[in-house]
Amino acid sequence: MIVCVCHNVSDKAIRRAVDAGATSMQEIRAQLNVGNCCGKCASFAKTLVRAHLEDKGTAVTEVRRIPAAA
Repeated sequence: MIVCVCHNVSDKAIRRAVDAGATSMQEIRAQLNVGNCCGKCASFAKTLVRAHLEDKGTAVTEVRRIPAAA
């Protein structure tokens, strides 16, 4: 889905940027220009960044909690 119409940025592009190491909306804005024009996409893009960061953190935490075989 297109998140930023002004710069044609999709939710997948934002997730890829987070996967590549972006950890804030400021970094996403600098890399993809999301929210730099009209600004209508900024709040949803920020929510998307936070959610994807949480998903990544949850996945790592779950893997670390698996007990070693006895």
